[in-house]
This record gives sequence, structure tokens and C-alpha cells, in this order.
Amino acid sequence: MRQQNDLANAEALALSRLSTSAQPAVGSHLLRNLLLSTTFLLCVGAAALGMVQPVQPEPMPPEQTLVQNVLPFPLDADATAIEFATPETPYVTETRIRSGDTVATVLKRLNLDDTNLLNFLTRDTKVPFASKLVPGRSVQAATDINGQLLWVRYFHTPQSDATGQPTVKLLQINATRDGFTAEDLERPSEVQIEVAVGTIERSLFATTDAASIPDGITMQMAEVLGTKIDFFRGIHRGDQFRLVYENRTFEGRPAGPGRVLAVEFVNKGKASTAVWYSADGKTGSYYDLEGESLQGAFLRNSIKFSRISSTFGMRTIAANQAWSGHHPGVDYVAPTGTPIHATADGVVQLAGWHFGYGNTIILKHHSKITTLYGHQSRFADGITVGTKVSQGQLIGYVGSTGWSTGPHLHYEFRVAEKPIDPLSATAAMPAATPLEPEQRVKFAEVVAPFRQQLQVLAKFQEIVPDISSVAVR
Repeated sequence: MRQQNDLANAEALALSRLSTSAQPAVGSHLLRNLLLSTTFLLCVGAAALGMVQPVQPEPMPPEQTLVQNVLPFPLDADATAIEFATPETPYVTETRIRSGDTVATVLKRLNLDDTNLLNFLTRDTKVPFASKLVPGRSVQAATDINGQLLWVRYFHTPQSDATGQPTVKLLQINATRDGFTAEDLERPSEVQIEVAVGTIERSLFATTDAASIPDGITMQMAEVLGTKIDFFRGIHRGDQFRLVYENRTFEGRPAGPGRVLAVEFVNKGKASTAVWYSADGKTGSYYDLEGESLQGAFLRNSIKFSRISSTFGMRTIAANQAWSGHHPGVDYVAPTGTPIHATADGVVQLAGWHFGYGNTIILKHHSKITTLYGHQSRFADGITVGTKVSQGQLIGYVGSTGWSTGPHLHYEFRVAEKPIDPLSATAAMPAATPLEPEQRVKFAEVVAPFRQQLQVLAKFQEIVPDISSVAVR
């Protein structure tokens, strides 16, 4: 009956609309016949519906909601559950180490109240857990569905290239029936390719921070193009860069920056480019887009990124110092403990205390060239007289020993024992061995995608000059 009433109402509404819009002149007979036909069809339809039994609708399925447990990164220091326990999958919580943390406070945030575990991590000298607590690093704990501890993982080295491939090193503590065991694990990290552009307004780091570029990538960019651009004193407002680089992750967590793959930096209107090229897939170097090596015979700087506080030449020395007048090197201000790298291949001629230079390393190179690195806090492992070192190798750490008023590196460049300005000397040094003709063909094929990508980024930056963006490829 309800269906019949609905049809009757629809009929009446249709008749009303047609009658109000019809003209009483020519065609009234045709309109009347049309209305009668419509009424007849609607009545037939209503009768048919009255005779047919309605089909029972199938029961609707219950409303379902997809629940996802999403873990945001970077992690907060507070412990966060990242998995739900099932008979097959453990329940995992994770926390980040805070400044001033102890093993006990870390375990407490992970809800691990186990005295035996605490004793194992703090008293067993074979387990380097307590001695490697680095703020910002991650610690995980896994329990089964009954709440029994399965393992604890400490990601003490989120990025490593020791094997030639990007990996993550971690210490895993396994719970056994007899107590605990520890093992060092190394797992491959995932590599994502990202691109970025930027225009210098205040400083290089301010611009790269705005583009979410890791500081490690920024320092690499300055190091790679250090023979072409003076990143200490030569950066100007309006300079631009285009960048292609690697970013590493492991199980969704940041694992540190990878390698700069390609970069173009426009400094005072002049563009300098660099691309990473590896002929064997293991070792490699940086070249410009034409295949010319960017690795000079000597690096411009021994510290990857710092500030020059005193240049080569005459200066006034404090009266209480034992010497004054000519400053035979360049001083780089940096915090105590900043790594110092050899600027060229050489042999350690001196590694020890050297007058007012304090803890000093002198390297002997070719052509009667020596380099001096003074005021160090300590030397790198294995650096002794007679040790051969390679360009870029870690040799020591910044300090303030000897006649020093603050933490910095004093760097000298000498030819036949005569100090000369290292900034001008390294700029005049020849580049490394160039590519052979047959290597250039392969080089052109490998770098063609990077060349095209830098061109696209340059065009994009020309259209939107104020943009600073990062995108995953």
C-alpha cells in the first residue's frame, strides 16, 4: 500500500506540473491523451508491485574500521609501542637516549624492571652498552604475548660504510633460560634519493635547514666543492644551489645522510658542478660534469666545516705569549674534539708535543712539502711516526694545547721548511689523475641522468626562485 501511495503521489505531482506548464491553445487534445496514457501506465505498475512479493534484503555487514598503529619519526624520548604482540609477533617498545641517561633510566622507560638485565648491561665488560650511550640513539625492547622479555636492541651506529655498503650496526641482548647473551649485528639500510634547491639569504646552513637538508649533506657539499668555492668567506646572498643526495632509513627510522650524488652551486654568478662517479661500484670520486676531477693534490681545509679566526701573515700577538709578529699558518675555530683530516697523502714525521703548538702532527708529502696540525686535544688511533696516511684520513681532534687561547686548529703548509699561505698554495696545486678517454665515455653515460636532473631543478628554481623544497625520487 505504501508503494501504491508513493506512485499515486508521484502521478499527482506529474499531472500538476504538466497541467500548469501546458498551453490551452493548439495541441490540448494531444496533451490530454498523453496524460491519460501516463496515468494508465502508473496504475499498471502499481498493480504489478502489489502482486509481487518483495525480496528480503541481505543483511548488511557490520561497520568496519581500519586501525593503524603509525609510529612518527623522529622518536620522542618517551617509550613508544610500535608493534602489537601476537603469538608470532613480539610486542616492541622503543625509546631514544636522552642527555644524562643511565642504563637504569633507559630500561625504566622501556618498562623493564629486571635487576639481572641491569647487572648484565652494566657489569659485563664484554658488553659495550653502558659505555656507548649516545643521546639521540634508539633502544628497543621486545616481549612476547605473555610479557616475557625476548631481546633488547641498541642502535649504536645508525650509519656505517665499513663494508662498502650503507649499513646499521646494533647490539642485541637476547634473553635465554640461563640469563642473557649479547651479539653485534649489522643490517643493510635503505637508501632514498632526494633533491633540493635553495637560495642563500642569511647563511648556507640557514638555507639548507629551510630545505630540510641534513647537516651532514651540507658539509659534504662544502667539502666536495671546496676546491672551487670558498665556503668560509666567499658565500654571498643570492647564491643558489641544486642538490641530489642520498638519505638512509632502517625499518622506517632515519639512519643518517648518505652521499652527495650531484650538486650545482652558483656563486657570484659562476656555476660549479660535482657528480659522484664510481667505475667499479665500490670506490669513486667527484668530478665536474665535463669529467675533470675535483680532488686536488691537497684539500683546501683540514676540518670539513669551520670558521677561519686568523689568516696567514702579520698579526699582533698577546704580550704574554713567547712569540709575536708573523702568523705562519691559518687558524680554524672549532669545538674541542672536532675531527681533523689529512689534507694529502703523506707519512707522519712527528706526532707529539711540539713547543707552543702543543699536541702536533707533521706530515711529510712529495716535493719537500710538509703540513703541520697544532693544538690538538689527542691523536687518532694508529697515528705514530712513520705511519702512512691518505688524503682525508682522520688523524686527530681539535683542542687547545700549547700556546692557545681557545679550541682551534693551527694549520701550516711548508715548502722546504718555509711556511707559505695554505689557502693560495692549495688552490695552485694540480688536480688528481684525470679520466682516460675510454673512461670518459662510461662517465658520460653514468652522469647523464644527473646532468638532466640538475637542469630540471635549475629551470624549476628559475620559475619559483624563492622555493626550497625536498622531494623523494
